[in-house]
Amino acid sequence: MDLITREFQTVKYVSGSLIFIEAVKKVALFEMVEVVLPDGSKRRGQVIMASDTHSIIQVLEGTAGIDTHYTKIKLLGDVARIPVAPSMLGRIFNGIGDPIDGLPPVLPEKDLSVMGLPVNPIAREMASHFIQTGISAIDCLTTLVRGQKLPIFSGAGLPANEIAAQIVRQAKVSTGEPFAIVFCAIGLTDLEAAFFMESFEKTMAMERTVVFMNLADDPTIERLMTPRLALATAEYLAFEKDMHVLVILTDMTNYCEALREIGSAREEIPGRRGYPGYMYTDLAMIFERAGRIKGGKGSITQVPILTMPDDDITHPVPDLSGYITEGQVLLSRSMHGRGVYPPIDILPSLSRLMGLGIGEGKTRADHRSVADQLYAFYSRGREVSRIVSIVGEEGLTEKDKKFLAFSEEFERNFVGQGMTERTIEETLAYGWRLLSMIPKTELIRVKKEFADAYYLDENSPGERGAVNA
Repeated sequence: MDLITREFQTVKYVSGSLIFIEAVKKVALFEMVEVVLPDGSKRRGQVIMASDTHSIIQVLEGTAGIDTHYTKIKLLGDVARIPVAPSMLGRIFNGIGDPIDGLPPVLPEKDLSVMGLPVNPIAREMASHFIQTGISAIDCLTTLVRGQKLPIFSGAGLPANEIAAQIVRQAKVSTGEPFAIVFCAIGLTDLEAAFFMESFEKTMAMERTVVFMNLADDPTIERLMTPRLALATAEYLAFEKDMHVLVILTDMTNYCEALREIGSAREEIPGRRGYPGYMYTDLAMIFERAGRIKGGKGSITQVPILTMPDDDITHPVPDLSGYITEGQVLLSRSMHGRGVYPPIDILPSLSRLMGLGIGEGKTRADHRSVADQLYAFYSRGREVSRIVSIVGEEGLTEKDKKFLAFSEEFERNFVGQGMTERTIEETLAYGWRLLSMIPKTELIRVKKEFADAYYLDENSPGERGAVNA
């Protein structure tokens, strides 16, 4: 009998959003099923485990009303798919891909598997060229490169959502090529969802954005599907429509909590802190869908956002994410408490692919010089501030006082730029203005030619000039 028409009625029991069924031959992992209730209504499901003794189906729309005697399971013979088309730009979909913006369903150009296609590592192109976010601390010091996956590590109450919305509004590629954003919300509250939608609509960012919105009161199981729908859409736009696509995934901690909940319902042996042992592999299946392919014009860049429980960076979610991704942007609670926005702590933050995306020739050297010297001076200033807490400011040398003043100005106006947008040229100009607070002889990480050209003093205003804070 054809797989698509096979039906059976062997439900053993229901646990949460899962249906346990007796073993059925030729059941494929991740195969989609149709759950037919006694009243004739239908719900979608997916096979998440198949063995000789039993199989498990996750129901995407809840299990209320499902019983073990009259419920029928119909195998569909295919994995989950999403209809895709260029007209998806500007549209809003729920966590299982249905439109929720009041417009008709997408007229599909193609149907793509949400699991994506594995990319041969040899076919991968190195990440290159940066995406300008308009946020100086990211553009200058933790540069986001096309094809990279660079997460934001946040904490409860920190403004990760505001930063995500700001990136969506301001992000652009400097080469003028087609650019799109796929925004994937996982387990957000209604208030958070309303904030994002209002932000996008006010700035016209929706015109280039595809939104997938899974809310906190949606079935937990949907959270496992939502990022895969978003990434399948991104792969279509990037690799078939030659666009540079930035994917924002927030909040990946909610995704991992859903994994833990489903693992518990499946009666799996828990791993570290109760999370399933395969969580690393599962996260890698999502994060590794970023990148570029040789011969292609498009790219997929990911900015996953995750909340660290109790600000613990050793927690399994940030810890495993850090192994897979190429750096991190860490938000600081103490900076947030001092009113700095965005509260990015640059010392533990890094972008491992920064060197591949900061330009070439003179521009590259200038950017690298400014970034390295700012980092070194800020680190020195932080050390001085710790000394002040012990001996007081009266015990500092004049040079130490300059580093302390630099550190305060750097946090207050370079990192803490507020909601304003800066181009990379404005960011580097302001960086030179800050560097000029320290005697020129201390610029040991800057080539002499750049120091002579850009260092600001009374007699040499520099080529860049200064920008307002």
